[in-house]
Parts: sequence; C-alpha cells; structure tokens
Amino acid sequence: MNPYYADLHIHIGRTNTGRAVKITGAKTLTLSNIIAHARDKKGLDMIGIIDCHSPEVLDEMEALLESGELTEHPDGGLMYGGLSIIPGSELEINSEETAGPIHVLCFFPNLETMRTFSRWLALHLKNIHLSSQRVYTSGRELQRKTKELGGLFIPAHVFTPFKSLYGKGVRHSLTEVFQPEMIDGIELGLSADTLMADQLGELHAYTFLTNSDAHSLGKIAREYQKIDMEEPTFRELAKALRGEDGRRVAANYGLDPLLGKYHRTVCAHCLTPMASEPGKCPECGHAKFIKGVSDRIAELKSAGIGISRPPYVHQVPLEFIPGLGPKLLERLLDHFGTEMDVLHSVPAPALKEAVPADIADKIIKARSGELGVHAGGGGRYGKIIK
Repeated sequence: MNPYYADLHIHIGRTNTGRAVKITGAKTLTLSNIIAHARDKKGLDMIGIIDCHSPEVLDEMEALLESGELTEHPDGGLMYGGLSIIPGSELEINSEETAGPIHVLCFFPNLETMRTFSRWLALHLKNIHLSSQRVYTSGRELQRKTKELGGLFIPAHVFTPFKSLYGKGVRHSLTEVFQPEMIDGIELGLSADTLMADQLGELHAYTFLTNSDAHSLGKIAREYQKIDMEEPTFRELAKALRGEDGRRVAANYGLDPLLGKYHRTVCAHCLTPMASEPGKCPECGHAKFIKGVSDRIAELKSAGIGISRPPYVHQVPLEFIPGLGPKLLERLLDHFGTEMDVLHSVPAPALKEAVPADIADKIIKARSGELGVHAGGGGRYGKIIK
C-alpha cells in the first residue's frame, strides 16, 4: 500500500474562454492552472475538481485527453503525470424536505460518465454552466442517480452555518434528507475536526474527509488527507472510503477549528463573539447572530468519543504563517520542491538554512498544530498568534 495526498474539493473559477464557473472563484483558477499548481507546487497526488458538470469544463478535459496531456485510467480518474483528477460536481439541494440549502459532492470515474450526469443535471437546474447550482430534485433522488452511474456521494462541509447538512437548526439527522447507506463519506469543513464531529453518533459509520474548498490557487491543500491505496484511482478511492482491503484514509490534515470562519458564535452585525444562547450583542445591541460550529455541535451531540479514527493533525497551511510571504515561500519551493515536502519531510536544519530561523520554527510548529490561534467566526478566519 502507498500513501497519497488528496484534496477532493477544488473549484474552477473560469474556463479557458473566460466564462465564469465559480463566480466567487479567482480568474486564475482555470483547469490547466489547477492541475499544474496542485501537482508541481502543492505536491498533491489526487484532486477532486467539483465543477466538472459545466459543459466548457468537460470540453477542456476532452481536449486535454485528445492532446495526450491527460489520460484516463482504466480504474477511474484522469491522469496528469503522477496526479490523479477525480471529476465531480458540487450541487445545492433545497426544498421543504431539506428545510434550507445543503451542498453535496458527487464524484464519477471518467469523463463519459461525467457527461452523462451533466446531461441529466441540465434537466434539473437553471444554469448548467455555473458551480454549486440548486438542483430541483430531492436529496435521495440525487443519491440514486449518482449511484446509478457508479458515483460517490458525499455531503459537503456539513457543519458550516450556511448551505450544509447540520447548519440549519431545524435539521437534526441526515436521515431527514438522505438514504444513509448511499453516503460514501462526510466532509467536515474548515471549522470542525474529528473529535467534534464524532460527538454525533450517526456519523460514526462514515469516513471523514478534510478538503480545501479552494476558491483560489493558493487555497488548494489548505486541508487534505493522506490515503493509503495501491494507486491513485477512482476505484481505489472508493475502497479507501469503505476501508476495504487495507485501503483507508490514514490521516486528516486540517486547520485547527479555531482558524475556521465559523467556529464560534458571533453577532451578525459586528462579529463580536457571543454566548451559545445569545441575546443582544454587548457591543452594538443587535439581536441577530451567526451560530458557530462548536455551539451547533453541542446542540446535536448524541454520543461520547470512543470510535477509533485516523489522526487529525491541526496543521497550519504555509500561507497562514506570519512573515512567510510569497518570496520566502517561493524560495522554499525552489529549495525543496512542493508544499507537501516542506510540511511533511524537510528536516528542521535544512529549513533553517533556507529561511530565517523564526520562520523555520513556525513551520515546524505548524506541522503539528502547535502555533497559538485566535478563534474565527461569522465568516472571518481565525488568526495565528505571532
């Protein structure tokens, strides 16, 4: 079995014609830029691009296959040298059944199946060209279609206050929306970790994923996982999510939840931290608030911790480290190769030869989550304490 680093939630900002896909995504977040950056700068082995239902994105992938820049693996996945690309789609379901919007991820083994799914989606949403569109069908029907095509179905960033499975206070169980046996994994999101999520007993059956939800090249691999597989293919990924034949998610690498944008409850007007059952904001007097993930999980808690999970490493991405600007980061990559190399394998003495000692010390602490942080909330990230 071999270890592979994977980030399975990356958006496309624009197609090669300049057409918007993820409107809030960076213009530089194109398919060609993503695959080159993920492999050569970040050092990832597998990525999930979750806007592949967009017809122009499909056409771009087809052109790269025809030119030989991409090849399709017989066990699923598009290969760009040593990088495996898993085509997928992020969609929003929203109905009386869901009682508010929920985002989900659907992944497929190859381009032909992705095109088939895209044609079906075009009958059920208003704009097939854009990311994260509302699909006018039920969660269970979307699951059935995904499974009919041999795909993987994963609820996305399940605890964030907006557009997630548990974010709305009216929902208390995934069974209200989904068929549990058709869920292949659970994506935690930036404001939660394994210990927090395992307080919900109904999640004990699922593998947890930590992904970046990248809206720019720099955000790729801010969260990711190490997966033990024979090779980086769709079939092997499916086995790893089920824990079959020695395949598994071996470790999750994610932000300390305190760094996430929605960890604590804050005033919706001025973002002042508030109590878990707030009244009026002590600073501005407003009564509206954005409930933090930590408080929401406390409401939903149904089990103690005790399930065996792979380690969840509170790793700080290099771009979060104070003093480590673009020039120093480029120097590190020139010396050592990729961000995965810097974060996981470069010895401390070698780091100190390449960058100032205080920056090297912060990188070493970032590997194990030892940097101090201030909590984020209400859409504002937490901060590293200098």
